Order: sequence, then C-alpha cells, then structure tokens
Amino acid sequence: MANCVTLVQLSISCDHLIDKDISSKSDPLCVLLQDVGGGNWAELGRTERVRNCSNPEFSRTLQLEYHFETVQKLRFGIYDIDNKTPELGDDDFLGAAECSLGQIVSSQMLTLPLMLKPGKPAGKGTITVIKNNLNPTWKRFSVPFQHFCGGDPSTPIQVRCSDHDSDGSHDLIGIFHTSLTQLQAVPAEFECIHPEKQQKKKSYKNSGTICVKICQVETEYSFLDYVMGGCQINFTVGVDFTGSNGDPSSPDSLHYLSPTGVNEYLTALWSVGSVIQDYDSDKLFPAFGFGAQVPPDWQVSHEFPLNFNPNNPYCAGIQGIVDAYRQALPQVRLYGPTNFAPIINHVARFAAQAAYQGTASQYFVLLLLTDGAVTDVAATCEAVVHASKLPMSVIIVGVGGADFEAMEQLDADGGPLRTRSGEASARDIVQFVPYRKFQNAPREALAQTVLAEVPTQVVSYFKAQGWAPFKMPPSPAKGPVQTPQV
Repeated sequence: MANCVTLVQLSISCDHLIDKDISSKSDPLCVLLQDVGGGNWAELGRTERVRNCSNPEFSRTLQLEYHFETVQKLRFGIYDIDNKTPELGDDDFLGAAECSLGQIVSSQMLTLPLMLKPGKPAGKGTITVIKNNLNPTWKRFSVPFQHFCGGDPSTPIQVRCSDHDSDGSHDLIGIFHTSLTQLQAVPAEFECIHPEKQQKKKSYKNSGTICVKICQVETEYSFLDYVMGGCQINFTVGVDFTGSNGDPSSPDSLHYLSPTGVNEYLTALWSVGSVIQDYDSDKLFPAFGFGAQVPPDWQVSHEFPLNFNPNNPYCAGIQGIVDAYRQALPQVRLYGPTNFAPIINHVARFAAQAAYQGTASQYFVLLLLTDGAVTDVAATCEAVVHASKLPMSVIIVGVGGADFEAMEQLDADGGPLRTRSGEASARDIVQFVPYRKFQNAPREALAQTVLAEVPTQVVSYFKAQGWAPFKMPPSPAKGPVQTPQV
C-alpha cells in the first residue's frame, strides 16, 4: 500500500498593505516558508505578483503536505516586487506573519497582523489564509484501484487479477482496463488478458472473464475533512503522582524540577501538547493528577484537578497546565497506587455525551504521563474497552526507566484488548511509548510517534458510526475520495 499523503492548498489575501512605491501602490507578492529547525526556513512556494494593490487577493494558491503529528510552523512574507530577479533581498519587505499549519486547518479562516519585526506592526496590514482540502495522493481501497484523478469517472484504470499464494508470490492471471463509468454500468463483463500469453499464443483469447454485478460508490472522509468540518479535538492530561517517582526535592526524583524548571514529565507534556492545542478552539484543557494524598483531608485521590478546582479543572493552554503542575507539586504527598481507570472513565463520560449528539463534532484525546506499571489492570482494561466505543483515544507516555510490560498489553498491537469477561475492544485506541526511547531525539520525535495513530482512530470511529463531517466546508478544491465497492 502506498503511503497516504494529505495535501493542503492555501489561498492568500492581504488588507491595508503599506505603500513603498512613491507614485503608486505596492506590487505585492507572498512567499511561504516552513521552519526546518535550527533557526532555518525553507521556501515552499510563492504567489504571483499583484500590481499596484494594497488589498491583494492572490489567485495562485500555495500547496504543502499536512502532517497532524508535527507542529508545522509557517511564515508568510509579503514583498513589494519592483524587478525581475527571483531574489527577495533587493525588494521592499511589507511584513510577515507566523502560525502553524494546525492553526490554519482547525479554523475556517485565519487572519493575522503583519509584522515588520517582533513588536513592530506593519501599519494596519493583515494577511488572511483560507485552507482548501486536496484529496490524498494515494488511498487504500477495499478493491485496490487507484482513485479517480480529478473526480473524472471516465479516467482509465487497470485491474490486476492474481492467484493468491500465502508466501506472497502471487501469480498473475490477467488484467483488464476499465473506468468508474464502465463499472457502474452493471452488470458488466471484462476479459482478463495475460500480456505474455497473448504475445506467445496466436490462439489465446483470454484467461477468463470478470463479471461485475454490483458497484457502489462510497464517500471516504479523511481526518482533514473532519477537522475542517469543525471537529474539536478535546485534550485532557493525567499526571502520575505516586510515591515511586521519588521525593520531588531530590535530584533523583522524576518530579524534580531542574534549574531550568523542567523534567521528563514537562518535556513530554510540551512535546505532545504543542501539537494537540492547535485543534482546540478555546485552548482550555482539563488536567488531573492521580496517586497522591491531597489536602485538606490527605486522602488518596486518583482524579484530582491540578488547579485544585473541581468545578473548573481547565487550564489556559499548555503553559497553564505546566503552571498548575508546578504549583500542585509541593502541595501534595506522593503515594499510590497507580490507577488509570478513574481518569479514563472521567474523560469517557464526556465522550459519551458527545457521542449522544450523533455528530462528528468532538473527539477526545487523553494523555497519561506515568512512571510505572498500572496497578488496576482489570479496571483499566474495562475502562479502555468501554472507551473504544466512544470518540476517544488514550496516549500513555512512560517516564523513567521502569518495566512497562503491562503498558504494552494496553497498547494491544498484538490483538484486541479484552476484559476479564472476554469482551473485546471495538478498536485500538491506546498508544504507549517509553519517554526515554526519545530522550536524545528532537522533541518533535516523541509527538510524531504517539500522535501518528490519532488521525486513523478519529476516522475509524466516525466511519463506524456513519457520521459525515459536522460541517462540510465550502471549498473550490476537490471533494472527498470516492471508493468503488465491487
């Protein structure tokens, strides 16, 4: 199967650009750059130049690949072009704006102020970015057809018919050429032709015929379709405060804050949260701790809000979660055991309410940061199996060097997770990774790994429910992929 590459088209317009030309308005052009690390930016494309205009609407769209699991930081630079050289150093700079591709994708339209430099606006200049969705370059179908480019049902396609062998050495029976239009004209018959046999034998007619009795065309929506349709990704964090982490005042503790104010818990939180936050419009995230004795009665809690406000456990942005964590750390007593089920069930209650609405408007992602094996294995399995029927995913990051074998069981890559009674999970919703596997890797590597399965999990849930995107966004680009079911 070819990799599925999702492309995004961006339409650009500007308002109130400053005039650099003496006798006329500026001749603006927009250049799109992407942060490639180390303070370097790579150019992805340019619009055309619009002559003598302070409010240009560029007709040439800019196109780039979309990856949910990474923060794709973009810069839009506006220049007044007064010569024919491709270099921009000799052109007047009218301002720039920066954002992530996630911010663009999760909003219907994003308007940003243009800046000449940090803290210095380019007058009243603004840039507006509108996203368009392109079909994935390749898509896996129930029947291995290439998708119909441009949505043209007459596009020729080739079908290969083979004799299946368990060792993978499938023998070609024959091929035939057709189109979606021909497939839909059921019943339809096609001769399977083996090219080599056709060349060698003059009397060769065919290697059999394929009869198509039913051909249905189904719309397959992508993760991007759902996000662009208004689906909110609700992010919740759970932090392990069990005694096995060690005394937070000791440098050996996993909760010890270094002189720079960070530890493995916070690094993992920043890595994953920086990606997820772009898909939540209000940027308010509930954050909980588990496994600690909490004031005022010092009872062990497996579901206490980090801000100690049970009526409003929401934190403003990822930084708000970090601040709440730092303030909670000296106020609790690390204890135990390591129980996941209460927080999983907490988020599942909200996911159940969203599912009851019957629309693809909300999906929930729970991030659990823990230093050891789960204690309430049976209860956690029950909670995960129940959550697998809801719009919800669970990401577990193992902090420290403990044995995380039980976590691999929850990940269920070897088969569906089951409860004690034998009930199997409806789908795989848990992704586990040990943090130290990525300790020396770039920060984004952890997020890429733990979030890689989320788009597929989102699509699989909504597809199973038969729910189309909540709001189909108006777009001049091509629609969703159509899959022939033969």
